Formats: sequence, C-alpha cells, structure tokens
Amino acid sequence: MVFGTLWMVPLALLPLAIGEAVDQGIAARDTAALLTWIGIILALGVVLAASTFMLTLNGDRAWLNSARLMQQTVIRHATSIGAALPQKIKTGEIVAVGASDLYSIAGLLEIIGRLTGSVVAFGLVATLLTSHTPVLGLVVLLGMPLATLGFMPLLKPLQNRTEAHREEVGTATAVAADIVSGLRVLRGIGGERQFTRRFAETSQRVRHAGVAASRVESWVAALALLLPSLVIALVTWLGARLALDGTITIGELVAFYGVSAFLIMPVGSVGEAVHKFNEAVVAARRACTILRLTPALTSPESPVPLPHGAFGLRDETSGITCAAGQLTVITGQADDLADRLGRYVDAPVLAGDVPLRDADLAEIRGRILVAHNQDMLFSGRLADEVDMGGTVDVRTALWAADAMDVVDGLADGLDEELAERGRTLSGGQRQRMMLARALSADADVLVLDEPTSAVDAHTEARIVRRVAELRQGRTTVVFSQSPLWTNVADKVYPS
Repeated sequence: MVFGTLWMVPLALLPLAIGEAVDQGIAARDTAALLTWIGIILALGVVLAASTFMLTLNGDRAWLNSARLMQQTVIRHATSIGAALPQKIKTGEIVAVGASDLYSIAGLLEIIGRLTGSVVAFGLVATLLTSHTPVLGLVVLLGMPLATLGFMPLLKPLQNRTEAHREEVGTATAVAADIVSGLRVLRGIGGERQFTRRFAETSQRVRHAGVAASRVESWVAALALLLPSLVIALVTWLGARLALDGTITIGELVAFYGVSAFLIMPVGSVGEAVHKFNEAVVAARRACTILRLTPALTSPESPVPLPHGAFGLRDETSGITCAAGQLTVITGQADDLADRLGRYVDAPVLAGDVPLRDADLAEIRGRILVAHNQDMLFSGRLADEVDMGGTVDVRTALWAADAMDVVDGLADGLDEELAERGRTLSGGQRQRMMLARALSADADVLVLDEPTSAVDAHTEARIVRRVAELRQGRTTVVFSQSPLWTNVADKVYPS
C-alpha cells in the first residue's frame, strides 16, 4: 500500500509539474526556473521508477503468499476430513479450488497496493485542482466518481455469471477426473467415444457460461474506458475555453489535461479491483464450502489411551475377535469390517478393553493401519514411497512382500522414480509395493485387505510365510479367501 501510493502520487504530480515548467520556464523564458522544474520532473521520475519496482515485487509476493496460504489451508482441511471427504464433496471442487480459485483470491490481494495509491492520488489531485481552479476541479472531482459508478450496475450480473461459469468448471473437472481414473476400464469396454462425447458436452457448457460472463465483463471494460474519456473530453473543452478567455494559462491547460488523462488510471484500478473482488467472492464461497466440511469422526474431549504394545480388536457388531499378537484371517467381505476395525466408521469396537470411540483419533491412525486393496502408489522415488517411517527398514519390507525382484528389475533400483499411481508397474507388482509400504509402518495392528489377490500361487506362498514371520508378536488381520493364508493363521473366521 505504501509503494502503491509512492507509485501513483508522482504520476499525478507530473502533469502539474509540466504545467508549471511551461508557465514559469518556457512562457516566461526563465532558464533557471525551467531547469528547476526539469529537475523536479526527473526526481518524480526516479521516485516513480523505484516505487514501481517495489510495488511489483511486493504485489507479486502478496499474490504468491496468498495463493500458497489458500492452497495449504484448503488441502490441510480437506485432508483432515479423512475418508468421508468423497461422500461430502466432488473431487472436481477441490481440484478447481487448487487450480483456479486460489488465483482469483490472490489477484484481489495483489491489487490492494494499486487501489490504495489510486484513492490517495485522486484525493490529492482533486484537492489541488479545486483549490486552484474550482470549476475544473469540481468537474474532475464529480465527473470521475460518476464515471466509476456508471458501470457498477453491471457488477452483480457479472458476479452471477462468473459463479455459474465456476460451477460448470467444477463439474467439468470432476468429469475429467472420473475419465482419467477410469481410462483403463473405459478402453477395456470400448467406452472412450461415449465418455469423450460426454466431456465434450460438459466443455461446451463451460464455454457458453464463460462467454456469457465475458459479455458482461466486456461491457464493464468498455464503460470503464468510455465514461472517464467523456470526462476528459469535457475538461479539455472547458479548459480550452478558459484558456481562450485568459482565465487560465497555457501551462494550467496542459496540467488539467494531463491530470484528467492520468485519472483514467485510478478509475481503471477501481474498476479492476471491483471486478477482482467479484471473482474473489465467487472463489472464496467455493473454498468456504470445503472449509465448512466437518470430519465424520472426531476425538473425544478426554480420550483414553490405547493399550501399550500389540493389542487385540473385538468387533461387537459381528462378534469377531482378533487376538493380540496373533494372525487372524477372515474369509468374508472386508470393506465394512475393515473400516470398523480402523475406526473409519462409527461402530462399537474394543481395542483390548478400551472402546475405540473413547480413544484419540490421531493415536488410532498411528497404531492401527488399514491397507485396502484399492489403495494406490504416489509418484516419487520408490524408496520414499514405500518407507512409512516405522522400525521395519525398506529392504526388509520389500523382502517380506517378495518385491525385491521388482526393485532389481528397475534401472535405478530403490532410486527409481515411480509414475503417478505406479502405472508403469504391473498389477501384481503394484500390489506387492503397497504391501511393502504397509509392512514398513510396523503398526501395532495391521489390517490387510486381499494383499495377494493379484499374484501367482508361488509368489503368494512366499509372501504369506514371510509376512507371518515378520509380523510375529504383532496383531495382524488379513481378509483373504486363499487357503495359503488360512494355513498359517492363528485364528480363522469363515465367511
């Protein structure tokens, strides 16, 4: 705001200084006065150059910091919602906030400096003109605000159309995310054309909404230029008449014209700020929709600590008991029961003699790990993606998951850069990597959902034996119908 003022005020004073140079230097043929005013003009230019640099630097910094803060705030909150997030909001909404909305909010903060300078400069110029030549001063003082108000009625329709466009963008992003995530399946069933047509229709709705918003925006931009230009034309005509009558000097006419032309900039900054405010309000509403979401589960006010070391779990709904330090195999469906055991849904489950409802959610997440078969790998260095920071080192976890042959087959071994979702690996290789990742956490209670469904029988036999060995003394629950798992289990619950 300080540099915005230092940027705009010299711009406002330059026409006045030029007018004085014309009257006192050129018209009066006074070389000393002319040089003095030239020096003042150069000094204003130096201040203008320095403040422009600092305004741009700090404006960009405000833009970047606000975008970063917005992105971190939304993503941090979305992450805190946990597994309930997909049921509460579309994926496209979060992507759209992170991809476009945050820039609208950042743009509003970036223009604050220029807006402040515009207001200060306008007040200064209006005061100087009114005190010097009241008629011209009043024309400028009243004309420019009226010119600004001229396009204000269009701002509400612009905001509505911008919001409609933003809604369509969120829908299109969600459709795109669905198509990308299901691309392999679509190719398998020949559905590319149907979903391409569907996305094309959605894109057209986005385009139509964008054009509708742009129509109003173009009228706002046109009026923001036209109305102040009419005020400048009036000031120029009136100033010329006053100059011909001898009421004002040629230098004053030059100054009034220059000031009037300059005032297009403050008016333009106000119009731009109002437009950015509209966009930011639409974007902020979307962000607030996410920030208002609440987790499905929260920790109690006075949580009870979970038992030390390995502990057992008992699901009161099904009556299934997973004894502490033992390998329990359940041959039925995993989803509901696994979610209950990991407290991803509210259900009566005991950890030893402590109800999970009474325990701190963060402690549950740190000590009970549920590894679903639908989990995915992230992009990045393989060792970093597998290592969960537990006491089991990466190579031991990979050995137990029988995945060292996969590592050895990669060009860079553990330093190999995995593609997103590990798509460069086969289904069985990805599954073994995900199992290694779960094992590396060395959780007190590990729940595995069909951890070997995509591997052959020989590989599965090695994995079963090694996991049972590695997890000895730890509570492990495996959902699988494979007899290889039931053969090594301490307890088996049939479906």
